[in-house]
Amino acid sequence: MALVAVPILAALVFDATAQTIGLLVACQSLAHLLGSLPFGLLVDRHDLRRLALVSVGISVVGAAGAAAGVAFETLLLFGASITLAGFGVVLFGLSALSILPRAEPVSALAAANARIELPRAFNAFLVPLAVGVIATGDSALWLFPLAVLVLVWGMRQLRSLPFFEAGNRTEQMSLIRQLRDGVHFVTGHSLLFSVALCAIFWNFAFAALLVAVVPAVQTLFQAPAGAFGIAMGFFGLGGFLGTWTIRRIGAWVRPNIVLLFGPGSSALAMIVVYTAAQAQVIVPLYIGFFFVGFGPAMWLIAQNSLRQVVAPPQMLGRINAVIQTAIYGVRPIGALVAGGVVGTLGPQVGLALALAAFVLSFAACLFSGLRRVTSFAALAGEAA
Repeated sequence: MALVAVPILAALVFDATAQTIGLLVACQSLAHLLGSLPFGLLVDRHDLRRLALVSVGISVVGAAGAAAGVAFETLLLFGASITLAGFGVVLFGLSALSILPRAEPVSALAAANARIELPRAFNAFLVPLAVGVIATGDSALWLFPLAVLVLVWGMRQLRSLPFFEAGNRTEQMSLIRQLRDGVHFVTGHSLLFSVALCAIFWNFAFAALLVAVVPAVQTLFQAPAGAFGIAMGFFGLGGFLGTWTIRRIGAWVRPNIVLLFGPGSSALAMIVVYTAAQAQVIVPLYIGFFFVGFGPAMWLIAQNSLRQVVAPPQMLGRINAVIQTAIYGVRPIGALVAGGVVGTLGPQVGLALALAAFVLSFAACLFSGLRRVTSFAALAGEAA
């Protein structure tokens, strides 16, 4: 919800400039940059059920603080709170990625990843659409309190998780060495390094797109700010249908097809968005956002499965943390750069920046070993 709510609320409640919106988007992603690596160490060495519960508790506190920031129109409190909530999201994501390989065989990992991603993808569709339709200064007051209630309900559901045995704590190794081993494994593994490189470019592009599209909607498309929420609704719909599709076909479609289709479809979709901005036609914007969600949702599940297959179990938390840092940690950089570009040169140049980065993300997959990954089972055999 925060992904779409924050830029809209920044415009409605705080009358934010493009630079301020970029800073707030960066705040959301800052938690991934700062929290992924230390949380990866925790995931490798502590009970995953407890960590999952703690992660949601952190997000509850962050969402409550964001609600107070909106109510009292305090931008500093709002930004700090969404950053805190982001730390909870990071810890939960890493915990979930490490729980699945303990609960499912290799042959079922793709379907299991899609199954847990499906509710999130549906929420990513429904919430932005609702925010885009009803977003006003008055409705902004209850969006984050509603998020608090949903998170509390989620904590109750997590209590039914079984306990998972904590990692081996008898091995004495410095924190720096543990982190270094995770980084070295990712950078030394050609497939994981290609995934990380693709993710760096894609998420830079996505953050730049989020920052550029809010002023673009108002100045280039001549549409109300709520149109951004509707576009994000189409993004969420694409993500939901992409997740549903990979769950249905993931068992018989070769992974390399999905790993190339995700970033490739994003680049094509961004061409549509850029062209629509020049033509000042709003409908292609929605179509483009749909496909920015559809293909990458399939890619996300495929690369999650790839990580879980090739990573040593005792290092999975750290390896996931390194790649999560690449996937989301670059977003603050993209948001800040795009905020400066849009504020100085205008939203059309900001969209061009996003397009260039999407093309680079596709190139990172196309010219790598990912195009030769035809079976996760075969990868598991090689890893063993």
